[in-house]
Amino acid sequence: MIQAFLILVVVVMLIIVANIKIVPQANSYVVERLGAYHASWDVGLHIKIPFIERIAKRVSLKEQVVDFPPQPVITKDNVTMQIDTVVYYQITDPKMFTYGVEHPMSAIENLTATTLRNIIGDLELDQTLTSRELVNTKMRSILDDATDPWGIKINRVELKNILPPKEIRDAMEKQMKAERERRESILKAEGEKKSAILIAEGEKESMILAAEAHKQSAIKRAEGEAEAILKIQNATAEGLRMLNEANPTSQVIAIKSLEALKEVADGQATKIIIPSELQGLAGLATSFKEIIKD
Repeated sequence: MIQAFLILVVVVMLIIVANIKIVPQANSYVVERLGAYHASWDVGLHIKIPFIERIAKRVSLKEQVVDFPPQPVITKDNVTMQIDTVVYYQITDPKMFTYGVEHPMSAIENLTATTLRNIIGDLELDQTLTSRELVNTKMRSILDDATDPWGIKINRVELKNILPPKEIRDAMEKQMKAERERRESILKAEGEKKSAILIAEGEKESMILAAEAHKQSAIKRAEGEAEAILKIQNATAEGLRMLNEANPTSQVIAIKSLEALKEVADGQATKIIIPSELQGLAGLATSFKEIIKD
């Protein structure tokens, strides 16, 4: 009897311990009582009534990421390409997530595919390749509204890869190559233009500097000649002044004239006209020279 009682106590304790549940952080447990929804347990310690209550679903409240495989879509200009999407979602209502839809991830995948086809169908190929942000925003808004009754919030939707057909990719690569070559030609032409401008400006500045140097040289040379002429004139004036102060006689003046005549005769002149006064004086000088010899 005592052994049976001890066994019963042990069994009851095991049942109680087995029905003590601890909900970890960022999780929620959906509890049913007799098959009907009863409560959503948050973080902490909870005790479940054995055989009456059961945990129907354990739900993670963290933000989650799901990567869907590529989907074939057709653009407005009838180009078929493969696009795969990445969806960032978070469960906000564990009850609605548990009872709102069967296989919620499959439902989100199908909804993503149909929404993507509808949006891309209104865009041409070039718009699809350049309007990722627009497509992401539209898809996030549509999916968030559609999944709200399921207790799911769509935080972000990203187009991971956009793969046009091979012939389209080849044509795009050729176009990109031609564009790069065109830009290279433009840059080369601009560089040659700038180089020619710099060379011309350098030659212009060199010519200006040379002309300025020639001008300064001519000015200096003219100033030197003018200064030399001025000195000669000053010396001549000074000589005349000293001669005038000496009060020379006519004979002295005549002798100076003869000296000047000698200098004139040393030149290239073929004919020299001698004034009559100098002729008489020259005769006097010759007579004087003969008397000295005798």
